[in-house]
Amino acid sequence: MIVLKSALTTLAFAGAASHTMTAWAQQAPTSPPWDQAEAIYGEEAMAEAREGVQAGGGDQKTFYVLFNQLEAQISDEEDSLYWNGQAWYGGDINKLGLKTEGKSSLNGGGVEDAEIQALYSRAISPYWNIQGGVRYDFEPTGLTHGVVSLTGLAPYWFEVDASAFLSEKGDLTARVEAEYELLLTQRLILQPRIEANLSAQEIRERETGSGLNSIDAGLRLRYEVKREFAPYVGVEWQSAFGETRDIIEAAGGDGDQLVFLVGLRTWY
Repeated sequence: MIVLKSALTTLAFAGAASHTMTAWAQQAPTSPPWDQAEAIYGEEAMAEAREGVQAGGGDQKTFYVLFNQLEAQISDEEDSLYWNGQAWYGGDINKLGLKTEGKSSLNGGGVEDAEIQALYSRAISPYWNIQGGVRYDFEPTGLTHGVVSLTGLAPYWFEVDASAFLSEKGDLTARVEAEYELLLTQRLILQPRIEANLSAQEIRERETGSGLNSIDAGLRLRYEVKREFAPYVGVEWQSAFGETRDIIEAAGGDGDQLVFLVGLRTWY
């Protein structure tokens, strides 16, 4: 008898709760909840408050500095210091950035190549950015280019940077870089990387032929002492192609070389 009364009481309570929840659902406001605050504080005040919340929860301006490669390249021909870095400031959608790349001889030959790019970057999807700006080459000769780039994360986590350059002399060139990070452990990381350079025409003063000029393909094994401080060693195959190879060999150079790398990847 006690069990029966308990069961009837439970059913009655469940029925009452169901009836109450149905009533609440029927009376619940159909408009977004912040409209209730607007009725008290006004639309203008609430719009300003929401902007403040968004700014503090995802729309902050930040900056980032990265030297992806700062390395000594050691080969039979010569030893060089090579750098490849970038910095940017902005939010999730819009950024202003700098890129720099170059090579200097460690055998007393001076700076061989050096460039800097000033870019505006706009996010066009969660994983891709389009960039535009100018590039200035300090070496081998002073030259200004217009730049258009597409950068981002391709499927299977390949980082891609594809750039086209139009110089003040009307020369059209392009550079495509791709790299991947393979985590052997949480701190030991193997990074395959490839870079290809192309030109729409022959540029004799820069030892550049038309078509595919060169490919640099390498492996870098780094150890992250800290996430932002990672020394590495590696090896890279550097090869020239087509007319560019003919120009280099005619000048007494070698169209292929294997270089050993010792460097540092660091960011802030």
